[in-house]
Amino acid sequence: MQPYGNRNKRRKAKNFSPFVLFLQPVIRQLVLHMKKSLIALAFGTLALGMSEFVMMGILPDIARSLGVSIPEAGHLISAYALGVCFGAPLTVLVARTRPLKQILLVLTALIAVGNLCASLAPNYWMLMAMRFVSGLPHGAFFGVGSIVAERVADAGKRTEAVSIMIVGMTVANLFGVPLGTYISNVLSWRTTFAIVAVWGVVALTLVRMWVPRMEPLPDTGLKGQFRFLRSLAPWLVLASVMLGNGGIFCWYSYVSPLMIHTSGFTEENLTLVIMLAGFGMFAGNILGGHLSDRFTPEKVVRFTLAAATLTLLGIIFGAHVHYLSVVLMTLCTGCLFCVSSPQQLLILENSRGGEMLGAALVQVAFNLGNALGAYCGGLPIARGLGYEYTALPGAGFTLLGLLTAVVYIRKYPRHAMR
Repeated sequence: MQPYGNRNKRRKAKNFSPFVLFLQPVIRQLVLHMKKSLIALAFGTLALGMSEFVMMGILPDIARSLGVSIPEAGHLISAYALGVCFGAPLTVLVARTRPLKQILLVLTALIAVGNLCASLAPNYWMLMAMRFVSGLPHGAFFGVGSIVAERVADAGKRTEAVSIMIVGMTVANLFGVPLGTYISNVLSWRTTFAIVAVWGVVALTLVRMWVPRMEPLPDTGLKGQFRFLRSLAPWLVLASVMLGNGGIFCWYSYVSPLMIHTSGFTEENLTLVIMLAGFGMFAGNILGGHLSDRFTPEKVVRFTLAAATLTLLGIIFGAHVHYLSVVLMTLCTGCLFCVSSPQQLLILENSRGGEMLGAALVQVAFNLGNALGAYCGGLPIARGLGYEYTALPGAGFTLLGLLTAVVYIRKYPRHAMR
């Protein structure tokens, strides 16, 4: 007969076994499959993630410091998004024949310079200009970084490599943004931007040390870079990105007031709640890369967008339940980044001859989705409905994104049958 203590320990181990199985792919990727070059790329996306998303937390401090209203300060977010959309095609025009590592070094330096200048901006208009400059390398870095990650990946681990690069964005939301907001409250928003600039210098150093030298992409000419857009396939992928992410951002743009006014959390608990949202992004990104290599990116995109649609519908009815709203939030933010690396790989497969532009356009579609989602999510609130109804147009958009992905899979079955 076994001692009771041993039986109890085995029962506890059995109870925790699902969590071990759930985290196994995460641990395996982070410990066994991370190459130095991918870590360097992840440091770069971490700097970009902080640069983009920290504005949401320090917006009131900037408005108060520069003597502008909150809506006027909100234009600083739009300036960054405009830089993202402008910088992607600009990189193709200027640097398409340059070695990939050289392009990454210039883009990473621009992250540091843009945020340093933002920390020193004497007035509102100069800060807006520097936010535009800070956004310029965003889409291009993801475009070039995705190509580099695909090249250095082990056989059968291409999506996993891209997800490791993207993990910096999720870590930024998990730790960087709360830390930047805290520093802004305690010291100054200028200090927050200065820290992002320092992180950019660290990323620049790692890219220089760890990313191997790679030959430039074959020069197909300026027209050749855009030739892949003649096909319907990349447009379907980009539409799926914009609609899927836009749907989630209908709700996520207003997650803070929803958690306070609808779910009943206090402002003191909000930082922890937002960190759980960041954890969902982190876990979703890692699982998305792992599952895409195990199955196919198409299957992961289709399943994730379906799950996001159901989760958003669940938020409408479950946001009033205190802890259920947290579970639904974590699932939804997990879907947001679970779909990122599979979509990034799909656009690379459908943009041969213009890979740099194609991968960068994913970030353009992502940011357009953010803007569309924030606007449409605000419509129910403007009509006097509760914050939970921001998920209603969101579910509609993610459903359209799902239908777009289904059309892509049926029209181009050779990708789904890889």
